[in-house]
Amino acid sequence: MNGVTSVHDDDDDDGPKHSLPTGLKNYITPGGYRNLQAELNQLWKVERPVLVNTISWAASNGDRSENGDYIYGKRRLREIDRRVRFLHKRLELAEVVDPGRRGVCDQVFFGATVTVSDDDGCEATYVIVGVDEADVARGHISWVSPLARCLLKLHEGDVARLSTPAGQVEIEVVKVDYVSLG
Repeated sequence: MNGVTSVHDDDDDDGPKHSLPTGLKNYITPGGYRNLQAELNQLWKVERPVLVNTISWAASNGDRSENGDYIYGKRRLREIDRRVRFLHKRLELAEVVDPGRRGVCDQVFFGATVTVSDDDGCEATYVIVGVDEADVARGHISWVSPLARCLLKLHEGDVARLSTPAGQVEIEVVKVDYVSLG
């Protein structure tokens, strides 16, 4: 490591967005798993070695207390090491589920692409994915989110009540599909 050590803090949580309730499996789609692996490889094999070289060079320049390259580099190295530990844990605990292998099914499970209709007849489509894959802008919701939990195990035509900040909303499952997600 070229004389550079990393600080290992015990806080490997990567924020509330990525929290997984205790005792639940870390379901993830094949595409999501590959994305986490790619991020881990990028950090460990590309970014970290370059950063270690920069820190070593900066450390050799003398006074470290006012050396921006050294100070920033050490901080960034801690961030990378924390994220690497987080990714290792997530990949270790991952249970890869390919929704495309489910076949024809009208019931909502992990990986389902679900079209729902609300009280006003407005339709929306959501894909139920892993915690690390959630992206509301793309309609990808975490399987532990309130909406997904409300939809899980429902069949096409079923109606459920969802509690929202604006009050109770009835949603009907219009269509359920299972397609491979990468």
